[in-house]
Amino acid sequence: MTYYLESLQKYLVFSGRSRRKEYWFFVLFQIIIGLALGVTEAVLGLFPTTDQSVLSSLWGLATFLPGLGVAIRRLHDTDRSGWWILFGFLPIIGVIVLIVFMCQDSTPGENKYGANPKGT
Repeated sequence: MTYYLESLQKYLVFSGRSRRKEYWFFVLFQIIIGLALGVTEAVLGLFPTTDQSVLSSLWGLATFLPGLGVAIRRLHDTDRSGWWILFGFLPIIGVIVLIVFMCQDSTPGENKYGANPKGT
């Protein structure tokens, strides 16, 4: 939970590095909160004329920039430019490549994006 809050506090920070743990906890909590909002909306019968969850969509929109920031910082941690995030627009292969990048360990020591967030 602290990693998620830390990511939200860095709302518009696109520089620096983020650990795997920070990135994946952010993703996990985004999924949990999105599902909880969707289920809540379905149970309460809110917005019955739409096929999509309005509350989940609003939450996703509100947390888009922090998600983009933590993803770019995660790419920086693997010594890649944040522009690699655009690779995700390629169907199937782009998303797979980005998932592989996000799962890779940090580059040891300091790189051009800053000090290693692991502190080693």
